[in-house]
Amino acid sequence: MCDLSVIIVNYNTASFIKRCLNALSAQEDVNLKVIVVDNASNDNGLEVVRNGFPRVELIANKQNLGFARGNNQVLKFCKSEYIYFLNPDTEVQQGALAAMIRFMDAHPEVGLGGTRVVNPDGSPQSSVETRYPGQKYAREELKGLEGDIAWVLGASMIARAGLIEDLGGFDERFLLYGEEQDLCLRIRKAGWTIGHIPEAIVIHWGGQSERDNLPGEIWKKKFEAELVFYRKHYTKRTIRAIRRANVVQALWRLVTLRLTFPFSANREGCVKKLEKYRVALKTFGP
Repeated sequence: MCDLSVIIVNYNTASFIKRCLNALSAQEDVNLKVIVVDNASNDNGLEVVRNGFPRVELIANKQNLGFARGNNQVLKFCKSEYIYFLNPDTEVQQGALAAMIRFMDAHPEVGLGGTRVVNPDGSPQSSVETRYPGQKYAREELKGLEGDIAWVLGASMIARAGLIEDLGGFDERFLLYGEEQDLCLRIRKAGWTIGHIPEAIVIHWGGQSERDNLPGEIWKKKFEAELVFYRKHYTKRTIRAIRRANVVQALWRLVTLRLTFPFSANREGCVKKLEKYRVALKTFGP
């Protein structure tokens, strides 16, 4: 048995994984088991882990199974009270892991907790949310949930291993986005709360596995993940209301952006927004 099992699902982040694993190795007062699941990276990430970190357990998949399935395939190897889901483009600050365990020990009502996540310059990232996607239209479906936190950023989350096992892990219908929203909602539906651990600080570069994809492709994945979330947790009536609201917003934003584009000081940003709402209209439209 160890204090904490750390699962890192890696895909083409060779330039970050060494920093991530070095930071974990430097943690004090915590007995760790670290598992890296590589989702068929085509950089030298496998060699970095295999040659530089012999104590890290390495699983080399022959295809990209996605974040959810990558985590699920190694849950059975986590013989610890807690599991820590960590992105490879992160650097856990000294004392963070011990702070997480202390928090979870002191708050038995918390099933999963997120840490404080910051940018490399120290500025905060949005890592704690009090609402779910489309919650404005789903009051009945989300009534009676425990706690005030809806979900936390999936880049850095600690959870009770037994609870995650009971829930069957992540929903594998989510490939890259939306997994943490779904998991946190299922945990709250099971009667637990979601916590936040500000004493545990993690630097997060963010978006490294998607850096070679076009913005339109990324938005398509995000919106499709939202639809999976809606269909799983909301009624058909609620979903119709959400889709209608998204279409109206997308149409309005497309019109206003096109009108203001000739006068915009940031035309590159304007083009990105136009692409976002085009994808939204296509995804949520009839």
